[in-house]
Amino acid sequence: MDLSSCPPDRVREVTQRGVGTGFVPEPYDSFMHSHLCYYGYFRAPSYGISVPSARCSWELQALFGCSSAWGSLPAPRWPVECEVIKETIEHMAWVPAEPEPFCQPAGPDLAPAAFSEEQGTVVYHLSPAPRGSCFTGARVGGSLGPLSSPAAPLEGPEDSTLLFESRFESGNLQEAIKVGPYKYLLRLRPDLYTTKHTQWFYFRVQNTRRDPLYHFTIVNMAKPKSLYGKGLRPLLYSQRDAQTRGIGWRRVGDNICYQRGDNSKEPASFCLSWSSRFPHDGDTCFFAHSYPYTYSDLQRYLRALVADPARSRYCAVQVLCRSLAGNPIYLLTIAHPAAGTTAMSAAKRAVVLSARVHPGESGSSWAMQGFLDFLLSTHPDARLLRQLFVFKVVPMLNPDGVVVGNSRCSLAGSDPNRAYGTALRASFPGVWHLRDMIERVLAEREVVLYCDFHGHSRKNNVFMYGSDGGGGRTRLCQRIFPWMLSKNAPPQFSFPSCKFKVQKSKAGTGRVVMWRLGVTNSYTMEVAFSGSTMGGRSSHFTVEDLKSLGYHLCDTLLDFCDPDPAKLQQCLSEVDRLLQQRMGREPGSNGGWSDVPTSELESSTSGSDSSVSEGPPAAPRGPAQAAKRQRRKPLKSRRARNALRRANSGHGNRASIPASLGTWRGTPRAQPSGDTCPHRCPDREPRGSNPSPVTPQARPGPPRPRQQPALQSALRRGSTAREEPRSTSSATLPSTAGAGRGRHTARAKSQPAGGTGTVSHPQPRPSACHRRVTAGSARDAAPEAQAGLPGQQRGQEAAARWHGSRPRLTAPGGAARPRALRCCACARD
Repeated sequence: MDLSSCPPDRVREVTQRGVGTGFVPEPYDSFMHSHLCYYGYFRAPSYGISVPSARCSWELQALFGCSSAWGSLPAPRWPVECEVIKETIEHMAWVPAEPEPFCQPAGPDLAPAAFSEEQGTVVYHLSPAPRGSCFTGARVGGSLGPLSSPAAPLEGPEDSTLLFESRFESGNLQEAIKVGPYKYLLRLRPDLYTTKHTQWFYFRVQNTRRDPLYHFTIVNMAKPKSLYGKGLRPLLYSQRDAQTRGIGWRRVGDNICYQRGDNSKEPASFCLSWSSRFPHDGDTCFFAHSYPYTYSDLQRYLRALVADPARSRYCAVQVLCRSLAGNPIYLLTIAHPAAGTTAMSAAKRAVVLSARVHPGESGSSWAMQGFLDFLLSTHPDARLLRQLFVFKVVPMLNPDGVVVGNSRCSLAGSDPNRAYGTALRASFPGVWHLRDMIERVLAEREVVLYCDFHGHSRKNNVFMYGSDGGGGRTRLCQRIFPWMLSKNAPPQFSFPSCKFKVQKSKAGTGRVVMWRLGVTNSYTMEVAFSGSTMGGRSSHFTVEDLKSLGYHLCDTLLDFCDPDPAKLQQCLSEVDRLLQQRMGREPGSNGGWSDVPTSELESSTSGSDSSVSEGPPAAPRGPAQAAKRQRRKPLKSRRARNALRRANSGHGNRASIPASLGTWRGTPRAQPSGDTCPHRCPDREPRGSNPSPVTPQARPGPPRPRQQPALQSALRRGSTAREEPRSTSSATLPSTAGAGRGRHTARAKSQPAGGTGTVSHPQPRPSACHRRVTAGSARDAAPEAQAGLPGQQRGQEAAARWHGSRPRLTAPGGAARPRALRCCACARD
């Protein structure tokens, strides 16, 4: 189409949800042009009807994944140091008919004989980036010069040497050395602009032979422990099998051994060895560490999503920002089309999800795709979720690392998941804009859940990491969502593997930073590269297993936010009994959780996937054993001493400072006692104490994370065996919404008695204990519909509309548990 013949007020033609064509008026293009200019996309002053304007319109459509009549999706941008082949690599989706079991790893005595690199012939070599270099620029297609020939040429038809290639998206093989007729030593390329982080691998081989048994050894793996030592097998993809038999990625490999390499080299490296046969002669095959999911795969998925008129009604695909190389980082906003007023729409709570901050953890992208598939489906639970929440989804936070085949880092040369606290906009644009977006969302609505999808290379199953910073029974709240997920996904999810200790080295991770911003339920979901050992399964995850995690997450979100308080109380009591057993206590014994270190509440001390070693498991304590408290290190920094001095001068002594108002940096947070409410309610103060009031000016600590009203209600209604008896005098709740104490970084949203959410920018946010007690949630029905109903009837009708015919949570034994009604308002005895 020739845009120069269009009228001045119409500059481009687009497809309207696949049902026809129409013109978008010029004011819309002007708005989008100014919006994208803010992020540095276009430099032209305005749109016109000339040829450059047509190019801008085409770029606009391509950036947002819309179907376009002017060309295909924009190609990924590569650093100028990278060579890229012109072939397009795509793989078909396939699920094996039978589970693929773990293999028996070979011991040191069965490991293949070690070969020296000097004994072989280099058959593939890519020049690495110069040591100490950094990112300077990027373009489509990578390097400007002609492609080199890293593979050694074949000497004739009888030459059986394999032809290696990795100059495609997510490939990272650097060198291959032939040390025998069918034996090869492989060296992976470290993360670009670094000298470490070698875990992910993905490469192509050609000129295969069917009968021989090939032996491969990767000689520079970085981690001392790996799931390859527990039965994990590599993946193989045969193009001929995909074309003729419809078979995709499958697990292969025998005599798999993961052991330490050359002890004379520093830092130490580790070797992964396996043997395998190829299915055909002259075939083209691929090896991979996990199911690949490239940046182009994401673009194809988003383009199909926007072209679907049914799903695109609920999903808006935007560009959050651009990466260092200029690749768009997409943001998906999913919600039901607003049918009410602006106030009702603003009352919706938000859910924020992200994935692929570590590019080598491709399983997280498959789990994210499963989540999007279910959330945008016609399932009744999906419709209910879209009506109740606003979803903000960033499916790929580190596209540059995915494109170049990194394992952990971005083009900045460091781990983005350690930069949330101090991220620079120019170095980590994805992380910076994600945090900025969450801060803006917190200013206008509550974020009920933040979850970052990851992969794990040392532990089987699926599990979560949380942030345990509270005391007393409040610290159980962080364990409720993972516990519910373990009940909804018993074949994959392992609750004993979940960790909630906030280590100092993890202070810059997404889950910890978002938790400190005020997102109470902030988690990292770890998906093992191998598979599940739950219920005696011991088999690898398939693509469908990974996608099913998205459905289970949606199901758990509905259970977690169900207006029925009995379900939450049931889970709280179950988690409490589980921790009692882990600590060796008698059920129902006195003693709170305030004085128990977080590490002793967990089955082991293995941390995130970046840890070098897991360390010995923590020994359980018996009831007669005294708790050994670690001596606190003296405060050495001037900032920490000044912070402690200001805190003591503002409150008289540290005993009067609530635990939720502990210092932000430099000193650990004070832990509350079991009989003290974190929100300092009048009827929960310990008898005989007269603490001084806390003013916003004297508050030394960070903002309190926002608690779920249902969690607060359940904590007050739950078991009180370990709490001191309450005072007989009852205190009345203040009727005003401004009775809360303290200030918050995010602007608070106060709810008046009518139930509609209004934003009060400078007002302090009331704590959950000081909110007006109501029987039905304001989000379940319109205020005018609730006005004429008694409180109990409103709560029952809201709960009936909420879950309807949703399946019940089941006990570990399989018996269905009764479903009671839970109120979303904060009530107390």
